Amino acid sequence: MSAEIRKLAVFVEEVHSEMGQAVSPPTRKAAAVAVIRNPFAGRYVADLQPLFDIGAELGGLLGRKCVEALGISPSQAESYGKAAMVGEDGELEHAAAILHPTMGKPLREAVERGAALVPSSKKRGGPGQVLDIPLGHKDAAYVRSHFDGVEVWLNDSPRPGEIMVAVAVTDSGRPLARVGGLKTNEIEGRDGLR
Repeated sequence: MSAEIRKLAVFVEEVHSEMGQAVSPPTRKAAAVAVIRNPFAGRYVADLQPLFDIGAELGGLLGRKCVEALGISPSQAESYGKAAMVGEDGELEHAAAILHPTMGKPLREAVERGAALVPSSKKRGGPGQVLDIPLGHKDAAYVRSHFDGVEVWLNDSPRPGEIMVAVAVTDSGRPLARVGGLKTNEIEGRDGLR
């Protein structure tokens, strides 16, 4: 099953200054959002395989859109995350089915590598509600400078029979990060932790 996309949106945030301190180069985050028809809205379906397939399709599409919006090569992506919000006629498991079984592999291909788990969140909501996308370093979960998040919302999404699916990618960590942890130049990138 292919995703029936009603709307795509891409956002880029750049931070140039924080607490009166210059951030150079600016930290940048991109988020890409797809609003799709929920094929199972309003009814219980035991086999959610079609949503697994949609997750794989959207992982690659949205990951590539983020990398393109940042104007970087896939190898320059540093952190990533994913999230989904089902409309009121959907089931929370519909969001999980899109996010978990198959979305990770094509997203990792879009950002080149990705040894660490992709942070995720899922919720039920309606038009205009905020969807939080958690972020973590793509190759090493212990890089605290990249524990972050980004919010997205669309004034008309998700409608009752829709799912809003989002991916975020950054080319840096938080601005002025200074809480310790593994540094990016210390990453081994083998086990997803260090």
